[in-house]
Amino acid sequence: MKNILLIPDSFKGTMSSEEICSIMDRAIKIHYPDAMVKQIPVADGGEGSVDAFLQALGGEKKYLTVQGPFGKNMEGFYGVVKKTTAVIEMAACAGLPLVGDELYPDKTTTYGVGELILDAARSGCKEIIVGLGGSATNDGGCGAAAACGVIFRDETGKSFIPTGGTLNAVASIDCSGLDKALEHVSITTMCDIDNPFYGKTGAAYIFGPQKGANPEMVQILNANLESLAKVIKRDCKIDVQAIAGSGAAGGMGGGMAAFFGSHLQMGIETVLDTVNFANLLKSADLVLTGEGKIDSQSLRGKVVIGVARRAKKANVPVVAVVGDISDDVEGAYEEGVSAIFSINRLAVDFKIAKTRAHQDMEKTVDNLMRFLKRMGL
Repeated sequence: MKNILLIPDSFKGTMSSEEICSIMDRAIKIHYPDAMVKQIPVADGGEGSVDAFLQALGGEKKYLTVQGPFGKNMEGFYGVVKKTTAVIEMAACAGLPLVGDELYPDKTTTYGVGELILDAARSGCKEIIVGLGGSATNDGGCGAAAACGVIFRDETGKSFIPTGGTLNAVASIDCSGLDKALEHVSITTMCDIDNPFYGKTGAAYIFGPQKGANPEMVQILNANLESLAKVIKRDCKIDVQAIAGSGAAGGMGGGMAAFFGSHLQMGIETVLDTVNFANLLKSADLVLTGEGKIDSQSLRGKVVIGVARRAKKANVPVVAVVGDISDDVEGAYEEGVSAIFSINRLAVDFKIAKTRAHQDMEKTVDNLMRFLKRMGL
């Protein structure tokens, strides 16, 4: 084993992707001290995405003053990798942890996210990756759009910056003022859900309650998003309701598509493209990936399957090291996964298992390396 790629997802609530990479690397080096091990922490678009990209590719983190969830100035940031690619996590200035106990999704804004996007474009970035996840907002991305020059007007023709509670007041949208710095910039939005803009499975009903919306507010937020969608369809010539994932981050997914012409893409696909995974596979002997639980949902194309599909084309074996293995994962082998191993060495409750996760991960990878070494690989 000369070249090994590590590209695991985090085990939610247990180990970060960076921690898992470090543990795997340590176990590998005991048996293959001369191996070239490339660590690629997976970013899912939420908090920590910028740091994950920076660790995988190098680069710099840029700080600037932007508006927070309630419009007050705060220090935001984004990462710059490969010199002209910016990575923005909306959680940096519109995230749920930033509002504390002030859970008012009808009043929060994504304006600061737009300020980060605009600064990246004006600084010369030609590609911008926007991660959706952990938002405190439900404004359909209108705040971000307004920060970049899109004008929202009410019935009297007065311009304003909509929030979740005032989307129904949007009577017209003018995108002609979108800042010229964004003209030749390619924007990709990381989105790992397929919820629509509005409706029973949309942004408000599914994600509103965790942001503080009671049943009555959920209905209002949903109706407001539906109202906004109609205006977007008329003025921006795009049906956001028909876009899978448009309901992500309080409708930010739809807003990114409508106002910025952004392409919504699974997070792992964005990561693989950005790190030039196809090129890394050319010299790889083995890929180690994993996630907290592999099940039928994983087969939709999340981390393990996204990695396996590409590795299969390059004929590189993929081993998934996971927490739990569901009964319905046989399809993973057809997608390119060579083997799946659980780190759970004892039959114990999750409360106990997660306290052992770090050592169990190391012992599992150690066991795998022992086997490969014994096989002369």
